[in-house]
Amino acid sequence: MISVARGRENGVGVPWEIAQSCERRSHGYPDRVSFVLSHVGDAVRLSFDMFWAVLWPLALGFLLSALVETFVSRQAISRLLGRDGLRSVTLATLFGAASSSCSYAAVAIGRSLFRKGATLGNAIIFEFASTNLVFELGLALLILLGWQFVAAEFVGGLVMVILLALIFRVTLTQRLTEAARAQADRGIPGRMEGHAAMDMSVTDGPLLQRTLSRQALTSVSHSFFMNVYSLWRDLLLGFLIAGAIGAWVPETVWSHLFAGGSGFLPALSSALIGPLVALLSYVCSVGNVPLAAVLWRNGIGFGGAIAFIFGDLIILPILNIYRKYYSGRVAIYLAVVSYVTMVVAGLLVGALFTVLGWVPGSRAVAALNSAIAWDATTYLDIAMLAVIALLLVRFLRTGGIGMLRTMEMPSEHAVHAA
Repeated sequence: MISVARGRENGVGVPWEIAQSCERRSHGYPDRVSFVLSHVGDAVRLSFDMFWAVLWPLALGFLLSALVETFVSRQAISRLLGRDGLRSVTLATLFGAASSSCSYAAVAIGRSLFRKGATLGNAIIFEFASTNLVFELGLALLILLGWQFVAAEFVGGLVMVILLALIFRVTLTQRLTEAARAQADRGIPGRMEGHAAMDMSVTDGPLLQRTLSRQALTSVSHSFFMNVYSLWRDLLLGFLIAGAIGAWVPETVWSHLFAGGSGFLPALSSALIGPLVALLSYVCSVGNVPLAAVLWRNGIGFGGAIAFIFGDLIILPILNIYRKYYSGRVAIYLAVVSYVTMVVAGLLVGALFTVLGWVPGSRAVAALNSAIAWDATTYLDIAMLAVIALLLVRFLRTGGIGMLRTMEMPSEHAVHAA
């Protein structure tokens, strides 16, 4: 029997053994709380350090994209992408790169272009370019991982565009295209439909007159905050996941996940795993960059890191939207084709950069090992925050909040609201 007498001697009407157990637990409780808070703090600090390191390049990239979107009409783009061929593929790539978007908005814009006359292949290539060949992604890669990753991203992006164009030409049958068009014409909503329907370009008058007009300033401010609004969740999630992985996951886990050493098999393993990690991450577009930095530091191959960054258009929510937009059969086709081209492009770029001696020799990521200080990064961040404040004033004075409310509306309502 459990004695209660000694429990009462301590003024507690519970069995002695239970009282002792509770006492031991109460002494350990502050230590456990401190342990949890310390590790959460480490993850948040690491996340913010990475964010602070890339704040100015992200803002500059959004600004450059807003300027391009102000002077390039999407209606004109759709008219130029209605044929298969080198010229149309090139234009789809260039217009996509100039039309910065989150992955959800890029997919919605792609369907909009498809319904307005672009071929399905060109619409998909446009989507890829608008999330993987854009200003802000390149600048974030430059700051976090170095020029080699920027070069590899754009070289690999061009390789992937070529591969997609060739595979679409050989395997995209008329039957699949007709199934995709029939489903697209049903107009089933996905995400960011209102964003896809908006065209705030300023096209009337000479270029200098348009550039200096108040309408252009309004359009730039609206496009800037529209892009920020469409991406903030993915950026927040990307930085938090990267911070948590960097602070919590031990190196032994990565050593089992990524095959070490050099040669074809480790490179193939990384290239195969990279897009699959992206598929499960639920993070798209530039939000993948901090995750790529953590993966690179912990052993993923160079080509695998590039393939991972390309993987934003096969995350599970995007594949579900493909199913709604183009039918289940076409969604499976696009997932398989995209995955294969990501793996091949990653392998080819990794091999090319290895031959050229351009693969970084160190896996150190400065943003993961440095604290915020009064340096060039901080001064540039403050300067960009001042520019953002000026754009914000214009944005708020010209109905910007109302515009943001229409971004998740069905496309016809967004056009009317705009």
